[in-house]
Amino acid sequence: MNSELRELPAVELSTLPLILKTVSESGIADQMRLAELILNDLDFFPKLMDVFRICEDLENIDGLHMLFKIVRGIILFNSPQIFEKIFGDELIMDVIGSLEYDPEISCVQHHRGFLKEHVVFKEAIPIKDPHVLSKIHQTYRVGYLKDVVLARVLDEATVANLNSIIHANNAVVVSLLKDDNTFIQELFARLRSPTTSAESKKNLVYFLHEFCSLSKSMQMVQQLRLFRDLMNEGIFDIIADILQSPDKKLVLTGTDILILFLNQDPNLLRSYVPLLGLSVKGMITDFGEDMHCQFLEILRSLLDSYTLSGAQRDNIIETFYDKHLSQLIDVITTSCPDDVLPRSSGKSSGLVERVDNHNGVKPVILSNICELLCFCVLHHPYRIKCNFLLDNVIEKVLTLTRRKEKYLVVAAVRFVRTILSRHDEHLINHFVKNNLLKPIIDAFLSNGDRYNLLNSTILELFEFIRKENLKLLLKYIVDSFWNDLVKFEHLTSIQALKVKYEQCLEQCGAKSTGSTLDPRKRNDERALEKEEEDYFNEDSDEEDTASGSHTQKAQAQSVSPNGVAAGYPSLRYRDCLIK
Repeated sequence: MNSELRELPAVELSTLPLILKTVSESGIADQMRLAELILNDLDFFPKLMDVFRICEDLENIDGLHMLFKIVRGIILFNSPQIFEKIFGDELIMDVIGSLEYDPEISCVQHHRGFLKEHVVFKEAIPIKDPHVLSKIHQTYRVGYLKDVVLARVLDEATVANLNSIIHANNAVVVSLLKDDNTFIQELFARLRSPTTSAESKKNLVYFLHEFCSLSKSMQMVQQLRLFRDLMNEGIFDIIADILQSPDKKLVLTGTDILILFLNQDPNLLRSYVPLLGLSVKGMITDFGEDMHCQFLEILRSLLDSYTLSGAQRDNIIETFYDKHLSQLIDVITTSCPDDVLPRSSGKSSGLVERVDNHNGVKPVILSNICELLCFCVLHHPYRIKCNFLLDNVIEKVLTLTRRKEKYLVVAAVRFVRTILSRHDEHLINHFVKNNLLKPIIDAFLSNGDRYNLLNSTILELFEFIRKENLKLLLKYIVDSFWNDLVKFEHLTSIQALKVKYEQCLEQCGAKSTGSTLDPRKRNDERALEKEEEDYFNEDSDEEDTASGSHTQKAQAQSVSPNGVAAGYPSLRYRDCLIK
């Protein structure tokens, strides 16, 4: 019947059954024809909504159930042109009203009441353009219809079309507001004004966040232009003020805005250096919520060496290492004070006194600091090396191995594993000379035969040392700790470590008799001390043509333009930056 349809039935109460039959029994081809007829009849939807209001006044439940099925069926035609008609300001509330009478639900829904009484439209700053206001209201109502009213019945194609409407509306709203210079200027003037109340300022910040979020609906070029315009208006000064607010939710909103900028163009943030210090402060501050990871993400983006270049790179990196790295390390050391944790020395006892947090810092903050340090090792290996050799950073981080939280011990071990992955000779010597693997060995022994993440992480570290043939570390571990590790010889990794050690001895001409060498011989100790002394005391301007480490260092100086830090206080340890 529908294939021969030339016109729509008259829209009356008595013809509702015929209209329902026409809509519900049409195939795909018939739906296209029916949609065309509906669009050509300008009075179809107004008359249908008139019938709906009559049925509602008469409490005609059968008629209301039919109207629900008719409207739902027309929406499922998934016609953008029909959506444009029924989602207009004149019809959309009646359309939503007709969808309150689902025959499959025993009680009537009250969607219109919710939208009118409970949904409050807050204008942080008055929007004078009626077209913008209309798009904002339409966007919310279409989203409500998609997510609540017809969530059970919509197919994927219809949902995609409704999302397209929402997406397009958002782009229109942001574009119109962006081009309204008066609106933007008034927004920033109110945010800066000391007379703006705390509640009003909070609403303005929430609006700014939503405004930036909606920009994702725009084309990439338009997004970038918008963020640059906001930067020129002074948005970073405002966010810097937000990040120092005692209101935790407001701080979270500020970090969300920063991440939107990072996703668009990290260089915009790098132009505002104070954000680096505020991000470090935010990362080590207890907000009582999971905001620390957001600050970690911001810091990683700001310090990302792959997207940094020239003077900007030098400025950001030097500021971080000169002013802020020590703050992060201090947080770790104060969580396990020195009077509780004696300096690592001597052989492993296998007994580790686990300690609680002494300064109230959340463990997640300590874990994030370790993650950031690992990031720095990979991205700035030459710059962070000086801190490792001169400021005992590695030893301070390894105090975490005595914490009760196992995942903090794992974080410290992964930090060491990241350093060793650089295959840096001077750092390896530093590990051996200062007995820095002792805390890790102690943690392994205390863990015993438990098969957990800590066990796997330390065994993986041993495997890495063996596979990469780090001979100095192999000798150091076996000579210093084998008497304790021998009880775990049944583990493949421990057994392989000893085998590799013996192979190294044979390759060096030593004859293995089944017993280890005298641990930590004084000759080895003196050799390591002298090597590190020569490393720091050597005149950096001296040309050394001899073989060995001096030649290697001279080569490194000639090919490492990023090694020398601007304004560094002493040339004698400039080599820390270039190995």
